[in-house]
Amino acid sequence: MNIEWLAGFSFSDYPWLNEALVIVLTVLTLNLLATMLLSRLATRFEKTHNLWDDALLAACRRPLILMIWAVGVSHVVEVIAASTDSELFSVLSPIRSVGVVVILGWFLISLVRQVEQRLLSEDYSIKDEPVDRTTVMALGKLVRSTVIIIAALMVLQNLGYSISGVLAFGGIGGIAVGFAAKDLLANFFGGLMVFLDRPFSVGDWIRSPDKEIEGTVENIGWRQTRIRTFDQRPLYVPNATFSQISVENPSRMLNRRIFETIGVRYQDAHLLQDIVDRVKDMLEKHPDIDLGKTLIVNFNKYNASSLDFFVYTFTKTTKWVEYHAIKQDVLLKVLGIIHELGADVAFPTQTIKMDPVELMNASSTGSAGRGEPPTVFEPQ
Repeated sequence: MNIEWLAGFSFSDYPWLNEALVIVLTVLTLNLLATMLLSRLATRFEKTHNLWDDALLAACRRPLILMIWAVGVSHVVEVIAASTDSELFSVLSPIRSVGVVVILGWFLISLVRQVEQRLLSEDYSIKDEPVDRTTVMALGKLVRSTVIIIAALMVLQNLGYSISGVLAFGGIGGIAVGFAAKDLLANFFGGLMVFLDRPFSVGDWIRSPDKEIEGTVENIGWRQTRIRTFDQRPLYVPNATFSQISVENPSRMLNRRIFETIGVRYQDAHLLQDIVDRVKDMLEKHPDIDLGKTLIVNFNKYNASSLDFFVYTFTKTTKWVEYHAIKQDVLLKVLGIIHELGADVAFPTQTIKMDPVELMNASSTGSAGRGEPPTVFEPQ
């Protein structure tokens, strides 16, 4: 039966078939040429270190092939529709427009994702200047959201819906949603301000003197920020909070400060000037002290049982562990200078002065008459 159908088949009975076959062959040829072109471009782009060509090539592979087939199939359907009166093909134009919009939106979203991944990759950070991860992630989310919204509006327009009506409805509904979700919107705009102002980034150590917030920033979302405290607990802070509190970012400090007060004994007062001079000379020669910052070593105060001088200087490093190692080295060298000059650090003392006659009377008539040991007062 199939043989009989083939024997009676004639191209004249299907006038659209010749044109459809030509379109299909053209699509296959374009598909083959596009594949070969992409392969050659990939080989050439591997020799360069440009971020954008690699991202563009990776993003357009699938959308380009799909676009070729979508346009070809739509033309085939258009040829068939021209030779028939079926109402089924009346939706061809909107569907083709929607397909093109969806494929273009897919391409743009893929391009943004490819660029974001390459900017955040370790290879790009090593070869080029390091980028701010927070800014890249924020811009990536913002651009993808914009593309999705614009594509959705264009799809609605092609399907016959009035965008002006949708926008008007969105404006009225936005007022109601704004009142109902004011906290959510406050967090959204708070996150937007964090992305724009960048008081901190992912990986920074931050703390707030207004609230008990301190730790390392792990993620900055549109609604909340995740902070890992120093006892390794996650702390989730609404973004609106950062617009109401002061935030300190120790990760961006240029130096760490050493500010210590040291007291020597009053009996070493004649050595105080030498101690101060030698400590200052030691700091000026220390390899880990930043001489471009303030450096002060001065006698400061007559204390109750000590002569106090203070050390005020800054280290070159900002790393916590290295800073404490340098501070320990500085303090031990200060102690060594004091001992080397024959002096010593002071400790709390008390001196009691009494008349020798009263001391003898107290020891002979006081507790001695009751068989108790005499009380001896010795100056300290």
